[in-house]
Amino acid sequence: MANSEYVIEMRKITKAFGAFKANDQVDLQVRPGEIHALLGENGAGKSTLMNVLSGLLEPTSGQIYLNGKPVKIDSPNKANSLGIGMVHQHFMLIDAFTVTENIILGSEPNRGGVINIHQAEKDIQELSDRYNLDVDPTAKVADISVGMQQRAEILKTLYRGANVLIFDEPTAVLTPQEIEELIEIMKNLVKEGKSIILITHKLSEIRQAADRCTVIRRGKTIGTVEVAGASSEDLATMMVGHSVTFKIPKQPAKLGPTTLQVKDLHVNENRGIPAVKGVDFSVKSGEILGIAGIDGNGQTELIEALTGLRKIVSGEILIKNHERANAAPRKITETGVAHVPEDRQKYGLVLQLSLAENLALQTYYRAPISEHGFLDYGKMREHAKRLIKEYDIRTTNEQLRAGELSGGNQQKAIIARELDRDADLIIVAQPTRGLDVGAIEYIHRQLIAQRDAGKAVLLISFELDEIMNLSDRIIVLHDGKIAGEVRPETTTEQELGLLMAGQTQAETAKEEI
Repeated sequence: MANSEYVIEMRKITKAFGAFKANDQVDLQVRPGEIHALLGENGAGKSTLMNVLSGLLEPTSGQIYLNGKPVKIDSPNKANSLGIGMVHQHFMLIDAFTVTENIILGSEPNRGGVINIHQAEKDIQELSDRYNLDVDPTAKVADISVGMQQRAEILKTLYRGANVLIFDEPTAVLTPQEIEELIEIMKNLVKEGKSIILITHKLSEIRQAADRCTVIRRGKTIGTVEVAGASSEDLATMMVGHSVTFKIPKQPAKLGPTTLQVKDLHVNENRGIPAVKGVDFSVKSGEILGIAGIDGNGQTELIEALTGLRKIVSGEILIKNHERANAAPRKITETGVAHVPEDRQKYGLVLQLSLAENLALQTYYRAPISEHGFLDYGKMREHAKRLIKEYDIRTTNEQLRAGELSGGNQQKAIIARELDRDADLIIVAQPTRGLDVGAIEYIHRQLIAQRDAGKAVLLISFELDEIMNLSDRIIVLHDGKIAGEVRPETTTEQELGLLMAGQTQAETAKEEI
């Protein structure tokens, strides 16, 4: 008989895809009324394990117990019926629907075939009040903030009767203030007797929120620890197998001439609505300029304008004193610009092509890879082997398809390709999104090395600790305008969070007095 002191017990779970074992005899035990963190590197098997628990994947072998009784979870509906719900990293909401319509979708309350929307709104309002979620059930999803959308996702699982909630990387798109509120919500949920499994890479959040933490590495369970008795360094070492430096030391910046100058830039988003509204800034060689802000405040359109992927409405973009507004992407890259895009799978790699082909995407038309208009595949593979070694890209060989690499190794491949070209301006967007501490440390070191080699680095990131650790100067984008410019040594995460939420610098200064 299983031990029923656990609400969920996963025993010796193995999930194989062909010869590859994403989970190899993994054990996880979650107590009732606890926040249990699941920590691991990219590709460690965390999401696979949770997809098994939530019915999206069937395990190859192993057994799941719910309150001490063996259960077979062969579909998400079965997981829901057992009280297991997942709050996904990428929200499953329809913008044109209200919060209520999204929540009841698939389990609509009806009498005689007629949906009783008012009853549903009332039930959802009661749930929202009970858990201090502060969500308006009648609001349209398109009109509410990302933080509110996440709360709607939480309500959706509660509405379906979940007692065990799985949160998959829940803070990736939240401000510091919203993260604090989310942790408060999680604590309220466990006070009410719910149990939470929290998948995250962020050690600070585990320390704030979790009671216990299970670490998995390369598909195997490393161990479970009480969070109160473990330091961040202990957890990081368990996760990657060696000690990790959280803050990479860097020398004071040695500034050179201005490499990028942006003047009164106006850019529209896809529907023709202004997204970047008269932005001015410059980046000198030998410095990292960080752009902070909540997702959706003009960052994407700004990067696309700088890299030639989007036409501008007006303004100037000077790269090494050459006007490059509305120039073709290749013309911009040949001016000496490297670009690490925010969505590595959509814009950074061609997933169906081999790693070698992806590493040659920016240089395939030049010698030595191309001679007289013909590709030399031998030279292409040599080029790839050198970069795989230099940038520690973990792969079976250079012929593996890019789509088969883990997220961290996909990111390393893009960074290797872009930095190897010795560009003067390096534009990096979300360089470590979804990566583990080992890969983050590696990429941060690479960016600081570029700055120290006299390159100009423009860093766009939603991760405040990344912006604070790497930048020499920080500008904050809110609603397509620059809300303020600060220096990492004199600002705080609180001040940055307020600027990101739309306060002016004068207002934040008053708040701190």
